[in-house]
Amino acid sequence: MKIELAKITIRDLADGYEDNQEEGVSGYGGRLDIRPPYQREFVYKDKQRDAVIDTAARGFPLNVMYWAVREDGDFEVIDGQQRTISICQFVEGDFTVYNKDHEMRLGFANWQDEEQNKFLDYPLTVYLCEGTDREKLDWFRIVNIAGERLYDQELRNAVFSGPWVSDAKRYFSRTGCPAYGVGGKYLTGSPIRQDYLQTAIAWLSDNKIDEHMSASQHKPDAKELWGYFRDVIDWVERVFPNYRKEMKTPEWGTLYNLYKDADLDPQALEGRIKALMEDEDVSSKPGVYAYVLTGEERHLNLRSFGARTKREVYERQNGVCARCGKERGMEQMEADHIKPWSEGGKTDAENCQMLCKQCNREKSNK
Repeated sequence: MKIELAKITIRDLADGYEDNQEEGVSGYGGRLDIRPPYQREFVYKDKQRDAVIDTAARGFPLNVMYWAVREDGDFEVIDGQQRTISICQFVEGDFTVYNKDHEMRLGFANWQDEEQNKFLDYPLTVYLCEGTDREKLDWFRIVNIAGERLYDQELRNAVFSGPWVSDAKRYFSRTGCPAYGVGGKYLTGSPIRQDYLQTAIAWLSDNKIDEHMSASQHKPDAKELWGYFRDVIDWVERVFPNYRKEMKTPEWGTLYNLYKDADLDPQALEGRIKALMEDEDVSSKPGVYAYVLTGEERHLNLRSFGARTKREVYERQNGVCARCGKERGMEQMEADHIKPWSEGGKTDAENCQMLCKQCNREKSNK
């Protein structure tokens, strides 16, 4: 990992500054991606923004910034995005700050020439980071500990930047993006915070996101990812045609990967789902969808017996294990369904028995 310390003046930083909204923000003569296309847009509040300008105007040190060096020799801001945008916006005349006597707010154009030149010649401390993708990703995760933190996927987008990432962002990383139109009601999070993109890559790669992005970095487009995402959503809508709000949470890609070729009956599945949605013992309603496919009760977060029920049954059994007949202390006992939940047994006192821990384990293993 090569890390070079540089001094970049505000004059050079603000040269060629352009804010193209969701298409990105650039500066430093067009060589610096301040906010890459479709990355989330966060803007300092007035007080934070004013503090940045006041610090530089007084010649006090600002926190160090980090830029990634791209393969073509250009740069991308990893840490310091909001400070950079605040500085450039002020030079462009987008907002005003109080003068040194705090009497009135003035824009940069209203400053005296001497004040302007002092501000423009202020040297920003920047670390230029160059290395392998893995080295940069590890380093950026370490330094990303203050301010408005970047999310993991935003860091990955910076490290694995290239034609594949740019095309993937077009599908998954903007307000009203194609992924939102196709499958937004099945996804949690926000596209501009890269949640949609991270989810799609995780589904396709079996959660090996870094490895997949590294292998795809220099591909010309992300059509494979987009096609896979559409296949997942088409499968969900075909297998589970009755939409419920709980359908935003399941890991649909994982279920698709496992069951896309299975012979499934949507009508039969809907009957089971409806019954489970009405079952008061099922605490995790979104988990119903995974359960009807996998049969694994862990997805349901089944309601457990409460403390009062356990005490009631323990006293009813006179402290004796219902299986081995040995007397045990309350702390040595566990509640168990007499008739299993999977066979229609309810989680209530009538269907509860207290077993010693060993007996409960032995029963569970059968």
